Amino acid sequence: MISAIAIDDEPLALEILEAYCSTLDFISLEKVFTRTAEAKNYLQKYPVDLLFLDINMPEISGIDFYRGIRQETMVIFTTAHAQYAIDGFELSAVDFLLKPYSPERFTVAARKAHEYHQFLHQKHATESKHIFIRADYSLIKIQLSDILYIEGLADYLKIHQQNGKTVLARMTMKGILSRLPETEFIRVHRSFIVPFSRIESMRNKNLYLADKEIPIGASYEEAVLKAFKGA
Repeated sequence: MISAIAIDDEPLALEILEAYCSTLDFISLEKVFTRTAEAKNYLQKYPVDLLFLDINMPEISGIDFYRGIRQETMVIFTTAHAQYAIDGFELSAVDFLLKPYSPERFTVAARKAHEYHQFLHQKHATESKHIFIRADYSLIKIQLSDILYIEGLADYLKIHQQNGKTVLARMTMKGILSRLPETEFIRVHRSFIVPFSRIESMRNKNLYLADKEIPIGASYEEAVLKAFKGA
């Protein structure tokens, strides 16, 4: 069960949130607030898993309020102003609800939070068969078995999948490598991470994955050779 609170300076907006949350069996809306100061005091005593947070608040913006929270808490931003969406997603929001939103749209956002919550609380991350990546202003579930290879592009990553789709995410190679099972993936170059299961052969400091040729970086050659000897 996800514990949540809602913060909005409009009482009607909070009533709508309460009504929508009451239809879901995986979210417990513990309390609602019209003032950010009161919500902050509550969170210091009673941490929650999820915030429903309006962005355009009179005392402090929802963006700044969330930046000031020291605890790890998911957030779904709500606002009537679409121009705030980019700022919201730069803070790794689970979703962004543009008012007025329908019960169906709310449920989509809530289920994203539910899936992400379950992922974060898995006891054995290495047993997970998928990861969540933030891209295109949303959380995208990627099956590990679908990954062909991961390519680093400056401040971005391109995840190539066997279905032909690619996911472009603002993330570091080191960051995504820490999310992947080390027994299944290896970094072979400054710009490439590959799954062991996709490697068909190695020749002349290159790896061959079906019709893709991946170079082995000089600083990664020893680790790659060691991994192959142990395979």
